[in-house]
Amino acid sequence: MNISMNGTDFLSSFDLLMETSLDEYKKDRLCLYALKINANEFNYCNLESSLIDPVIDYALSREIKKKYQGKSGTLSKKARKKFKESNKNDGELGELLLYCFLESHLNAPKILSKLELKTSTSLYVNGADGVHFLELNDGNYQLIFGESKMYQKIGGAFDNALKSIYEFKNEINGKGDSKSGIKYEKSLISDNLTKESFNDDEKKFLWSLIYPSENSSFYVDDAFGIFVGFEIEVLEKEKGMKNSDFRIMIHERIKDAVNSCLVEIKEKIISYELQGHDFYIYVVPFTEIDKNRKEILEEVIS
Repeated sequence: MNISMNGTDFLSSFDLLMETSLDEYKKDRLCLYALKINANEFNYCNLESSLIDPVIDYALSREIKKKYQGKSGTLSKKARKKFKESNKNDGELGELLLYCFLESHLNAPKILSKLELKTSTSLYVNGADGVHFLELNDGNYQLIFGESKMYQKIGGAFDNALKSIYEFKNEINGKGDSKSGIKYEKSLISDNLTKESFNDDEKKFLWSLIYPSENSSFYVDDAFGIFVGFEIEVLEKEKGMKNSDFRIMIHERIKDAVNSCLVEIKEKIISYELQGHDFYIYVVPFTEIDKNRKEILEEVIS
């Protein structure tokens, strides 16, 4: 199985500012990206353009894409209908960005996304934002469950993301009551295999990832992908700086904001007893995050 985003220019919209491990075993990896800067502003137009095609692969099942193959207008319309009205939408841009990073950077193909299970624009599907798989260098595999948060404060975004993962893994809500979680998510995958255009070998392979047997030739571990968007402040007087000086200044500010959270993220992973899982974390700063995430999504799905 291949990734859906072959030939994408998604990553070209960003500068990679930092790539680091959070733990001594180099299991938990954090990548800090910042949008390219043009005239002392993040280039949101480039991002919007790079998301138009991935919307189709993220929002629609392989079966739907196969059914309407060659009808790009129909596919685009069906994909855009899956999203809520952008002015009422808080989460779906982060989910789309996480999908794009997992496929284009990590090379982890999507199995299922939450959005493709939605039956109306007003319905949220509980559980992970999406599920991907990753083949490791040792021949084993990981199922990667996605979680995205876009908040003004970076610390709050990480706190809520890890809390959601803890509840998802332990199948409880914030009050400690039972709710559907990781077992239900795996059953969703198996129930929807027939709705995808997988061939028999692919279905057999995916089934073995979800329910490994004693005869399996590989191990499968549950891992988590996290996307965090946060707000970075730019002062009015800074907007008039020389372009090269501005880039240096804002990149250092962004790195300082993320570095200040690294110890706390590691401690949270341990306190939630999640340290056995691998984490793939992608972080992107935005200016005026509440305003821009709505405008970006509106441009992509309009």
